[in-house]
Amino acid sequence: MTEITTNYLEQYDAAADADKFPLVRRWMDTEPLPFFKELREKRPILVTPVCILLARFDDVTEVLNMPKVFTVELYVAKMGDYLMAHDDDALHTREKSLMQGMLNRDDLPQVRAMVANIAKTILDGADGGIEIVNDYCRMVPATLVQDYFGLTGADRKDLIEWSYWNQYDNFHNHPFDLMTEEKRQYIIDHHKAVSEHLVKYIVELMARRLLAVKAEQAKNLLFSLWYLACKLVRQLMGKKNDTLTDDIVTRMLRSSFPDAVDFDIKRVGINAGGLLIGAIETTSQAVAQVIQYLLDSPEWLNKAVNAAHLDDPKDFDAIVWEALRFVPIAPYLFRKTASEYTVGKGTARETTISPGTYILPVTQSAMFDPLIFENPDDFIPDRNWYHYFHFGFGSHECLGRYVGMVMIPEMVRQVLLKPGIKASGSIDYKEGPFPEQYELSWDK
Repeated sequence: MTEITTNYLEQYDAAADADKFPLVRRWMDTEPLPFFKELREKRPILVTPVCILLARFDDVTEVLNMPKVFTVELYVAKMGDYLMAHDDDALHTREKSLMQGMLNRDDLPQVRAMVANIAKTILDGADGGIEIVNDYCRMVPATLVQDYFGLTGADRKDLIEWSYWNQYDNFHNHPFDLMTEEKRQYIIDHHKAVSEHLVKYIVELMARRLLAVKAEQAKNLLFSLWYLACKLVRQLMGKKNDTLTDDIVTRMLRSSFPDAVDFDIKRVGINAGGLLIGAIETTSQAVAQVIQYLLDSPEWLNKAVNAAHLDDPKDFDAIVWEALRFVPIAPYLFRKTASEYTVGKGTARETTISPGTYILPVTQSAMFDPLIFENPDDFIPDRNWYHYFHFGFGSHECLGRYVGMVMIPEMVRQVLLKPGIKASGSIDYKEGPFPEQYELSWDK
């Protein structure tokens, strides 16, 4: 069991108001598990001058199950009209359902095989050593974004950059992310700049792929003249006709919806951009941190390597998800209250929260709650999957979680299949929220 050696709440209570949340933030970033343990035991609802932290599983799930009360208002200015910036309304329900249908779970064996092939190709070409973050952790999902999601015609490095700055501003540039105003503006400016490029790309992608879909349909219907005209226009523009494959963008454009469904070409483009933004940086961080955790844990590294060689990935995947409990991509989610609500009603921790309050449901703490996780400080694979928060929780649970559920462990697996895999140091975050550099090598 982890022993608490520092009385965090005593230090917190003694600090000046201006210093309270910076202390909390530092502990969350540098020593989360003992800090969260003390919160769960002594003050599971911590009211700070900046926000309120919820440390217990029951309170976290209660809040995340009420999106009209605990809203994603902070997403709106960052994400615009994307479905994840909507709380329990018609657009959110409609488009998430449509996109879940497009991201058919029957594809998962194929997706895992694609990930394995992409990953193996990169690693086999690395000649015994690789900077894993940029050349692998980001590159594999960027390639899948092209090959499976269908965001073709862009350089993978551009896709990575567009995802990076959107993720940075969307999830790491809020009042509870302590940084200078200069840094905040720097992030906003980069987000704005890449978004202009992304929007231009999506518009061109929709036009190009829609033209290809119509041309495909023309072959099967009685639109031969229109098809030839389209082909002629493409030739005059000096562009090749797209060869269509079964990817998600093509599925959306091949589908026909009544006007009442309100899923036109604009909504298709917005959702295509959402697939990109959600896929790369989150996957990269999860994979890099799990690899480091296992390389730093000889017992579980050995078990993971043995499991990686099995035909059935079940045991290996369970090790990955348990590792991610200790090193999640973020220790919390964030919400803003739209109306007054009392959390923990009828308990000693009962707290009434006013409208307009920032709430941090601390999901990592919830994943160590002993009321839910038996022996929470121990590494135990095969825990109840439904108690993890790796892809969020409630109505805003990650749209692409099933893709992530095969992509993340398969990427880790391909690395651990390399004989004698080792790191030359720790992950370098370069003072930011994401892994930026991590050097690995193996026996040739």
